[in-house]
This record gives sequence, C-alpha cells and structure tokens, in this order.
Amino acid sequence: MEIDRYEEKWGPRECEKIEMRERERERERERERERERERESETERERAREREREREREREREKERERKREREKEREMLCNARLYHTITIAVDLALSTDSAKEN
Repeated sequence: MEIDRYEEKWGPRECEKIEMRERERERERERERERERERESETERERAREREREREREREREKERERKREREKEREMLCNARLYHTITIAVDLALSTDSAKEN
C-alpha cells in the first residue's frame, strides 16, 4: 500500500505528518465544498426573492389595470347618464313643441 511505502522510505513519524497533511487537505476541500454549497444556496435564495418581487410587481400592475378598468366603466356610465339626460331633455322639448303646435 502507498502508506507502507512512505513508512519504509521516510519512517513512521514522517508518514504521520504526511497523513495529517492529507487529512487537513481533505478537510479544506470539504470546507470549500461547503462554502460552494452555501454560495449556491444563497444564490438560489436570492433568485427566489427576485421571483417573489417580480410576482409582487405583477400583482401591482394587475391592480392598476383593474383600477383603470373601473375608472373606464365609471366614465362610460357617466357618459351614458349624460347622454340619457340629453335625450330626455330633447324628447321633452320635442313633445312640448309638438304640444304647443297642436294648441
């Protein structure tokens, strides 16, 4: 095995140092993988927050469109009321004119 060759070549003490360095490198690689996972998690959380902000903006746009539709309906109703009033006056005037002519 690899460790046995190291032990034969450099002795048990040197082999322990090599093993310790290798374990430390492995711990460092694991810490790096953990940091990478954390960065990915943070990136995903940021994306989720951005999606939520976009949904909120879309809800606001939809509310504004609804308010605009409501204003348009009110305007149309007001126009219709004015038109009805104008027609009523015109009919009354026409009827009164006809009535005056008959007398």
